[in-house]
Amino acid sequence: MTGTQPPILVTGAAGFIGFHVAKRLLDRGDQVIGLDNINDYYDVRLKQARLAQLTPHERFSFVKLDLANRQGMRDLFADTPIRRVVHLAAQAGVRYSLINPHAYTESNIEGFMNILEGCRHSQVEHLVYASSSSVYGGNTHMPFSVHDNVDHPVSLYAASKKANELMAHCYAHLYHLPCTGLRFFTVYGPWGRPDMALFIFTKAILEGQPIEVFNHGKMKRDFTYVDDIVEGVIRTLDHPATANPAWSGEKPDPGTSSAPARIYNIGNHQPVELLHFIEVLEQSLGKKAEKKLMPLQPGDVPATYADIDDLTNDVGFKPTTPVEVGIPRFVKWYREFYRA
Repeated sequence: MTGTQPPILVTGAAGFIGFHVAKRLLDRGDQVIGLDNINDYYDVRLKQARLAQLTPHERFSFVKLDLANRQGMRDLFADTPIRRVVHLAAQAGVRYSLINPHAYTESNIEGFMNILEGCRHSQVEHLVYASSSSVYGGNTHMPFSVHDNVDHPVSLYAASKKANELMAHCYAHLYHLPCTGLRFFTVYGPWGRPDMALFIFTKAILEGQPIEVFNHGKMKRDFTYVDDIVEGVIRTLDHPATANPAWSGEKPDPGTSSAPARIYNIGNHQPVELLHFIEVLEQSLGKKAEKKLMPLQPGDVPATYADIDDLTNDVGFKPTTPVEVGIPRFVKWYREFYRA
């Protein structure tokens, strides 16, 4: 990979996963344009601190722009030759979608539309975009497979991600734009998001506050360490989606298509009981948690578990980092960053 090739656009570059992906692409010699609107959904200082790790890099340029800004997005694609796009910017969070639904349609629907249009007009080689394990919604058949139908979302966030998959498919079909959707399963690790369980728990335990444990702790999550997610993103980015010649409209397979559109799960393939997750965190912090057992929250699902066979078969990768390794790494970062 030489720095002479046109850049890769990473949206959400000041975000948790976007930051890690941009860093990894720079490390291997790619040119990267990072886009973010630095909104205040959570502490802006954390986003700025992530960006500060990227901006000194000579092959990195930053664009502060909102995805929903149609003209701004048009100009970005018109002014810059962009080779590939890793689209990770989105309004995140299941619970927040119950309070502020419009944030999801603006960013995740309008914003995604602007990305698709930009990719189409610029003949981008490959669009890789973040979907979410939340699209499985009401499904209880485990492990969750990309070949299962996912038409029963239980939060607007999930519905917006499912809509992205459908919109991408349509662009792959109409304009032969290779599109790969990645359904991420509960990502955690250093530089993580403050609205996610590991961050909330760590902060509360260190401050001697009780933690809220939903569904009375009877939750299982396929917690996936951020380095594994990044590896999956980059492997799929380098492997543009292709049509499945065996696809048939008689028995349509939701995971592939007659168009160059693919969907993959990226999960650890090892669901972990929430109470065990908390136990590992307590050990890492050297401090016990005071648990407040709560009912299941609206929009939440009791369990997630990723079938990753397609990812392994197509790009030769599967996540392997156990929570026993990942959580201590997060705690080390947290203590250093917050001097806690």
